[in-house]
Amino acid sequence: MSSVQLPEQAHLDQAAALAAQLPAALAGSEGPFTIDASAVKAYDTSTIALLLQARRLSTAAGRGFSVTGAPAQLKQLAELYGVEELLSLSPDAPPGPRTGSA
Repeated sequence: MSSVQLPEQAHLDQAAALAAQLPAALAGSEGPFTIDASAVKAYDTSTIALLLQARRLSTAAGRGFSVTGAPAQLKQLAELYGVEELLSLSPDAPPGPRTGSA
């Protein structure tokens, strides 16, 4: 399993750089790919696009995908766009240490 921690700022200005890091985060590991969104405080629709890109890459690699620690407002934004189920958003962060970086 591999995971990525989103930074506090995950909006348009950071989305391209974060998306560029996704392939490396997926490489060299197996099992479900998880994005921990518990630290995110500033986000917008580009964050949703980033999460969808992570899901696409994970699915293409034959791996599961989920987002943990999603703020309530991020979940609402995903609901607004009809992609909450695609993103497997969960409000609770996983227990234990975080690995990877975003």
